Amino acid sequence: MLKPNRRKYLQGMLATVAAGAVAPSAFGAPAALDSQSGPVRQLSAGKKITLSLIWSISDPHNVKISEQIGVTHSVAGTAGILRNLPHSEYAGAIAKLKASYEAVGLKIAAIESHPVDANKIKLGLPGRDEEIANYIVALEALGQNGIGLVCYDFMAGIDWYRSNLHVPGRGGCMTMDFNIATAQALGPTKWGQISADKMWSNMEYFLKAVMPAAEKAGVKMALHPDDPPIPNLRGISRIIINADAYRRVMRIAPSPSNGVTFEMAVFYLMGENLEALAREWGRENKIFYAHCRNLKGTRDHFVETFQDNGAIDFGEVFQALYDNGFRGPLRPDHDPIMAGETNVEPGYGVTGKIFAIGYIKGVLESRHIPYE
Repeated sequence: MLKPNRRKYLQGMLATVAAGAVAPSAFGAPAALDSQSGPVRQLSAGKKITLSLIWSISDPHNVKISEQIGVTHSVAGTAGILRNLPHSEYAGAIAKLKASYEAVGLKIAAIESHPVDANKIKLGLPGRDEEIANYIVALEALGQNGIGLVCYDFMAGIDWYRSNLHVPGRGGCMTMDFNIATAQALGPTKWGQISADKMWSNMEYFLKAVMPAAEKAGVKMALHPDDPPIPNLRGISRIIINADAYRRVMRIAPSPSNGVTFEMAVFYLMGENLEALAREWGRENKIFYAHCRNLKGTRDHFVETFQDNGAIDFGEVFQALYDNGFRGPLRPDHDPIMAGETNVEPGYGVTGKIFAIGYIKGVLESRHIPYE
């Protein structure tokens, strides 16, 4: 099965780490709009886009590289360190996580994926109420420690999925692709057939239980789209596959904490207009977080690329995000594995991240978009 797992990566990264750092407490501050976009809104002084990485602080080499390329924020995971802990210890464990990141000069920009185990929630299985109870306590603990953003998804059973993790790319780099025919030929998973109606019911149950707690804790919940955004993957319906699904999520649980992870590549595969979505959701203060990767192809068959040789014009998207209020964390997502590195963690090599950060910085600076 060819399914890299961001949650597994984050949990593995944290296995040797005792603690971490605090994120800015407010994301998605409103931006000044031009005369054609709507009424002008004032920006808070000093608000910038925050460049971030998924980075292992247990590796001094990575920490030093982060310092050298000028990135001071990282993404962390908490599900691994909170698993099996009593609720009374959640806040202390997260405080240690915060401290360990600060000790090496990094701040946590966001928590990915869910802060606690949540597969029973997504699948609608017995035990989901226990996971929801854990979730609420985790949100409270994050808020108490000043960590104000969670990037979560509702991909049940199967996380983000690729058909081939070893696809040669430009100059012999190693990248990934997805082919729906290859995936579906594997047949249903052990969970069998799960309908879209069932998935929407599970989503509504989760949102109505958790979103009020997130708002009370001061934590923003940024929903990541299903990747790839196809209606069904090996028997399990995928529901966060277009912009209308996000609008439905926001109607289910109206809250200032209910918002979007603007995953550029996935929205492109949906066939959505990225700049139009940036305007719509930016004006509504709903874009809390952005992932930046590139690709070529369609949602049924695509290959991931470097940021500079895919189908998406990063400059236009970044400009639309900035002009319409986005001031949150922005990070490269999957990047090709370059010469000198093994493909142990597909999409998460160090050299590819260095290239990505340099490219992203160049685009932002060419547009005079401030970042930190």
